[in-house]
Amino acid sequence: MRSLLAGFTTRGTSFLAAGLAAAAAGLALGERDLVSVGALLVVLPLLSALAAGRARYRLSCVRRVSPARLPAGHTARVTVRLENVSRLPTGLLLAEDAIPYALGTRPRYVLDGVERGGIRELSYPLRSDLRGKFTIGPLEVRIADTFGLVELGRSFATTTTLVVTPSIVPLARTTASAAWVGEGDGRARAAVAAGEDDVVPRAYRDGDELRRVHWRSTARYGELMVRREEQRWRNRAMLLLDTRRSAHAGSGVASSFEFAVSAAASIGVHVARGGMDGQLITDVGPVVAAGMFEDVLLDSLAVVKASRGTDMSGGLAAIRAGGGGLLIVVAGRLSAAAARQLASSRRDGGPAIALLLAVSTWSAKGAREKGSSAQAGAGREPDAAGQRPDAAGQRPDGAGQRPDAAGQRPGQAGRPADGAGQRRSGAASETASAATADAGTSQAAAILSGAGWRVVTVDAGMPLATAWRRVAGADAVARPAPAGDMPGAAV
Repeated sequence: MRSLLAGFTTRGTSFLAAGLAAAAAGLALGERDLVSVGALLVVLPLLSALAAGRARYRLSCVRRVSPARLPAGHTARVTVRLENVSRLPTGLLLAEDAIPYALGTRPRYVLDGVERGGIRELSYPLRSDLRGKFTIGPLEVRIADTFGLVELGRSFATTTTLVVTPSIVPLARTTASAAWVGEGDGRARAAVAAGEDDVVPRAYRDGDELRRVHWRSTARYGELMVRREEQRWRNRAMLLLDTRRSAHAGSGVASSFEFAVSAAASIGVHVARGGMDGQLITDVGPVVAAGMFEDVLLDSLAVVKASRGTDMSGGLAAIRAGGGGLLIVVAGRLSAAAARQLASSRRDGGPAIALLLAVSTWSAKGAREKGSSAQAGAGREPDAAGQRPDAAGQRPDGAGQRPDAAGQRPGQAGRPADGAGQRRSGAASETASAATADAGTSQAAAILSGAGWRVVTVDAGMPLATAWRRVAGADAVARPAPAGDMPGAAV
């Protein structure tokens, strides 16, 4: 009885209250007709609740998310297929799909009824500007009677996972990147030097080029075999992402950490679709998971968080034990000592590239945005005397006089009128700290460049596609930036 009362709508509760009141009043006044009306008002919602509770509707729910994995800022479409597999038609149904708060409000649908064996498809879009793994569902269905007096809720157990990866930027396929995977003249020379008879075949994988099929081995083993690359570094890459919290600045999607995650995802997808195997490594250590490199990369970067570590010892140990290959590093704030350790971790002669983030530009960008907002708000607020700036942007002083030619008020010589001196001193200290951080980044870039790396220093205003063209193009060399230069110019 308690469960039935819990399913009453506002209309059903009102019917019960009015019926009880009418029955009590009829008994007190001796009016049998009023008692009959009250009894009818009480019995009607109870019968509706009993009928709704005994209805044995059997519904099946199948949810499909297309695509199941997409970059941040893109839209996915969810389709819910609801089927009535019972022998009875349903009454009024209220369907609501549970989605996380970050994806928006819950979609709700009203179904007049589903006939026996009937199918209803419910579709709605989902968009997220934040990366992560989100659980969609379960679908909740509320069964209502014809009079709208009772609603009984039922929930399905099936859920679906939506993976929102970091933003992926298309990157240009340069001459240098083609050489890394063993294409062009370098590949031809390697094949001539090794000889066709010395080829080591392996089983065919999805995505392998048909021109690499080795027909002699295919006939011998009875399955499709392809030629393995003669030099391992030509088809293997290690991607190191610096996730140290202390090595990044900024907040939210505009932080240097989110830029680094997006850069790692874009470069990893670019390398994987170029025909190379790879492994994702963070400052903590390698990311070990089953599956293709691109799938593991995107699934891992969708949920990666900033670590509390202060060094990159775990990642450097993984690089030394990796057995060589193309090495790609996306690092935040990097000291000269850390750059030397990173350079010494590469023991083979394979290519190595590094994207060093000028982290101070992200913090300076956030400070400028906050300062602009504060100045805009201050420009609209009245001063202590309740006066606003005139058309010339000046305030009259207490005596109704304006500043003289020297910018001072009468009787206030040598005193800043609006605290500009404090703002200038604060800006000077921020500039000094940014210059110190940029000098460390330039030193790290010079150390890696001297060790044979291709290095580019990326600031907050440089697009990732531009940075990739610089570092993957011919003769990308890092030069120490002179004092006062933008960090992005040290390429």
